[in-house]
Amino acid sequence: MRLGFDAKRAFHNTTGLGNYARDVLRILAEHGPGHAYLAYSPRPGRADLAIPGARLEVRGPRGAARLLPALWRQAGVVRDLVADRLDVFHGLSNELPLGLERTSVAGVVTIHDLIFERHPELYPPIDRRIYRWKARSAAARARLVIAISAQTARDLAELYGVPRDRIRVVYQGCSALFRAEAPEARLRTVAARFGLPDGFVLQVGTIERRKNLLLTVEALAGLPEVSLVVVGRPTPYAREVEDRVRARGLDGRVRFLSGVTADELAALYRLAAVVVYPSLIEGFGIPIVEALVSGTPVVTTRGGVFPEAGGPGSAYVDPRDPGELRETLAAILADPDRRQRMRAAGFAHAERFGDARIAADLLRVYEEARG
Repeated sequence: MRLGFDAKRAFHNTTGLGNYARDVLRILAEHGPGHAYLAYSPRPGRADLAIPGARLEVRGPRGAARLLPALWRQAGVVRDLVADRLDVFHGLSNELPLGLERTSVAGVVTIHDLIFERHPELYPPIDRRIYRWKARSAAARARLVIAISAQTARDLAELYGVPRDRIRVVYQGCSALFRAEAPEARLRTVAARFGLPDGFVLQVGTIERRKNLLLTVEALAGLPEVSLVVVGRPTPYAREVEDRVRARGLDGRVRFLSGVTADELAALYRLAAVVVYPSLIEGFGIPIVEALVSGTPVVTTRGGVFPEAGGPGSAYVDPRDPGELRETLAAILADPDRRQRMRAAGFAHAERFGDARIAADLLRVYEEARG
């Protein structure tokens, strides 16, 4: 098959959607030989976001289209997809170019979540309108829609009326960095670089309201011997968290790390005693999987998508009850045998997010869409 991908975020976005796009391209390159992979981006990619081992033919706007790269990505690229004789074009981040549905190229789109519909208060009105238009349009025009979780599949059917027989659930994985063994010397180097204490709790993710870092801070207030390390891009919500940290007298026990590389983050997961992810709502929750494949126990949110990501070995709490989180953390931190059982169960559950399985699932969707 000749397979094309919207690679804008793969080449320019360092966080969630970019990570997903790069992982898809990497996984297919490693586990889907025999196909041609073409990546379309409105402008040249960042050198630091190159995808090792990916055998990609990279395409950009041609001729006059270079003057309006955004318009090219939204619609003009369709002419190039046809000229390049694609069998399938995969929109990796909730959108497809306009007019694709009127060509012989089969459109597949990944919808990551409909959080902006479930919790509109978390988004500015203009953002909600843009996200809604893109997701509704792409889901209606795609031959098949990939949902990254069963929860997102349910939302697509319930909120947008997408027929179930056009939705396929294909889980996302995580970077191979988190599965790789980390030498003890490397772990010691990272711990020394950031001045980390032993047995800390780790929370990873953008510091925004729905990630619910305030809950973790409140829980920590009743755990006098425990430190919290936070890795994530700050938003205005971070100031509220920092104020609460000071108000609770936790300045010495809460560390906000910046400038953390992916390799260092992989080490942080292995150094942590427990990873906490008390988000209010997610499309999937990739830090949960990163923790599981790193062998670190996870405490996350009860209900929603979280049991899909965390599996039977993780612990689940009410995301609005700091007391329950506090008690759960205290019990896990005090019980090394329980932590070992959680690690073993986490490794087993994470097999469903393995690269080979994801590649097989994606290629099966492409074959089906092509017809």
